[in-house]
Amino acid sequence: MSTDTDRDLEAELESPRAGQSGIPIDAVCTGCGRVRVKRAEPEEMGQHPQIDPMALEATDCTSFKHVCHPCGSATWWNPVAVLTGLIESDGDEDEPRA
Repeated sequence: MSTDTDRDLEAELESPRAGQSGIPIDAVCTGCGRVRVKRAEPEEMGQHPQIDPMALEATDCTSFKHVCHPCGSATWWNPVAVLTGLIESDGDEDEPRA
């Protein structure tokens, strides 16, 4: 069984399984208990669409639906942490290069 120190959060975020848009969230699947990085839009988590993701706390977010590949279906995910470090690095990639 892997531990959190064995996880590569950036690789999880880059995986198509994380989703294509939204805030990077570390979340636990309510079906199988697996913890993975997922992308979720603020509205999916009960937040205002214009919220600053850097000020967002996981405890303020509601569960959201996302695909769980081990479960084989869309299921509920409970936010564990807002991955602000991945928000910053994800934003850097969108900036034009000189």
